[in-house]
Amino acid sequence: MVEQITLYTSRVCPYAHRVEIALAEARAPYSAYELDLQHKPDWYAPLVNPAGKVPAIAYGGPPSPPSAPSPHSTKLAESLVLVEFVADLFPAARLLPASPVARARARLFIDAVTARFVPAWHAFLHGKASADEFCRAVEHIEALLPPSEGADVHGPFAVGAYSIADVAITPFVARIRVALLHELGAYPLGEGKRVWETMTGAGAGGRFARFGRYCADLLERESFKATFDEAYITETQKTRHASLRQRN
Repeated sequence: MVEQITLYTSRVCPYAHRVEIALAEARAPYSAYELDLQHKPDWYAPLVNPAGKVPAIAYGGPPSPPSAPSPHSTKLAESLVLVEFVADLFPAARLLPASPVARARARLFIDAVTARFVPAWHAFLHGKASADEFCRAVEHIEALLPPSEGADVHGPFAVGAYSIADVAITPFVARIRVALLHELGAYPLGEGKRVWETMTGAGAGGRFARFGRYCADLLERESFKATFDEAYITETQKTRHASLRQRN
């Protein structure tokens, strides 16, 4: 029997968003506690996550307010750990692929997101890498996707059917879209929309058409739409990233 879940999260955080998507996919009952990451409460680190980061989960134990989690609950952290934890708790959601090969492919995809895609995006966002360098990371991710037609009857996602691999990348794709379409970052003004068009296959001769279809499928997923507040993220990113262009 699944015990009570309290998720400590923040809407601005793509890592916390991963866990919200996984819980939505599982249709899991849980309580959410929203933290202001600039003003975290004093109790959070000692009682929930010593690293002071989100996401975190308090699992089990007797009912308790989020600000005073039971010492009998298990405290867990790190987004990818929590996504797999949710997948294990709710196997009917099928977030973990059934076969060992598909599970390995999903984890290889996640490793590429972690080691290549996200760092390349942050470097481009902060003006420390070119658009071409970021697009090479997109190309690396695209090469891991199954062909969109004919190769996999299970679905259009990273390993066919929707899985932990797709949960891992979706929050970043969503935030990259917002930043690029609103020209938020230290890259040259006007380059954002061009890069989004390129990475989604709308420009540069459809160079990344497969990745573009994949992004569209991710952003149409109900678990994503139910957990993403685009207006809030847009305004937050405008505030956070305004200084990047001012410095360049």
